[in-house]
Amino acid sequence: MTSTNEPPPEAEIPHGTLAEVGRDLASRPYARRGVPARIEPIRVMLVDDHALVRAGFKAVLHACTDIVVVGEAGDGEMAVSIAGRVHPEVIVMDLDMPGGDGLTATRRLLDAKRDARVLVVTMYEEQEKLLAALHAGARGYLSKGAAERELADAIRVVASGDVYVRPAVSRALADVVLAPPRARTDARARLEQLSHRERTVVILTARGFNGPEIGRQLGITAKTVDTYKQRIEDKLGLAHRSEYVRFVLDAELLDEVE
Repeated sequence: MTSTNEPPPEAEIPHGTLAEVGRDLASRPYARRGVPARIEPIRVMLVDDHALVRAGFKAVLHACTDIVVVGEAGDGEMAVSIAGRVHPEVIVMDLDMPGGDGLTATRRLLDAKRDARVLVVTMYEEQEKLLAALHAGARGYLSKGAAERELADAIRVVASGDVYVRPAVSRALADVVLAPPRARTDARARLEQLSHRERTVVILTARGFNGPEIGRQLGITAKTVDTYKQRIEDKLGLAHRSEYVRFVLDAELLDEVE
């Protein structure tokens, strides 16, 4: 059991390009096995300028016996002040807030030598703001679109001393660098050429599953998977896994299949 009085050692925050950061994070143990729940609850503070968002996070965390919300703040300035009183282990921090943005608050918390670790949870996808958040000293990053599924796991990883980014995103970033916005628009348009099943095969291939593994997940044969891949190559020109990964990132498809 980990004690809040003796925080676990912190893993090094990765540096470099998006691809280099992705490779580092994809190789960490939690990306394969996760982090088990603790006996002693993790003390968490929620920082977001929308009370409804904070209420949603509390609802997500309510069923987690190993996590307890000990404070809330509506902006970064309040977060720095309240953190000194409630002593959270993990601060769930939004980025864009009037009255004090999340990155500035993260830097101030580090300067004040607070023990709390910051988990950024924001509307921005990881590819857009991840490096800035890590440079500011954040210990984790999660897009709000994935918070319902992954917020508790992200908090556990950050509380354990590691740096959290969604494993699927880490693996994708490890393979390619995000294309410019025009490429995203083009990818979404090309997506319309695919059937629902072909789209699923694209996503699972990008995530690293081979033909037999995809077949087992979809209840079809590996030969049928190969047929779908041939159709995908005919329609989109995708042949190698790196091309699948780039397309999935550009089309923002990572969260469509769990």
